Amino acid sequence: MINNEAFTKRLQKVIDYYGESASSFAEKIGVQRSSISHILSGRNKPSLDFILKILSSFPEVELYWLLNGKGVFPSNKNIKADKKEIPDLKTEDLLRSEIKKDKEIERIIIFYSDGSFKNFQN
Repeated sequence: MINNEAFTKRLQKVIDYYGESASSFAEKIGVQRSSISHILSGRNKPSLDFILKILSSFPEVELYWLLNGKGVFPSNKNIKADKKEIPDLKTEDLLRSEIKKDKEIERIIIFYSDGSFKNFQN
């Protein structure tokens, strides 16, 4: 069970960390301003959708820290790598280099930037 008062303090810490107002934070995560206001005042509890929107918009926020205070904020493990550091390789080249002659591919999973994925099984 989520402690609403403690969650509110952690949410306020996230808003302050990014230097946002409640309304600009609401706009960035794609919710109505009243949603933020009601959660911060303790009137409403956050929905799963609300929490997922925060996590998707702010990768430095960890789920367990946001929900129950366990972990750290800000987290640097969720920050995406700078694209300059990633070698310019085609997917086909990567697959060819990883295939061993004596092994069979069991499945391939492709992850997309929007969080969706495709699973291909042999």
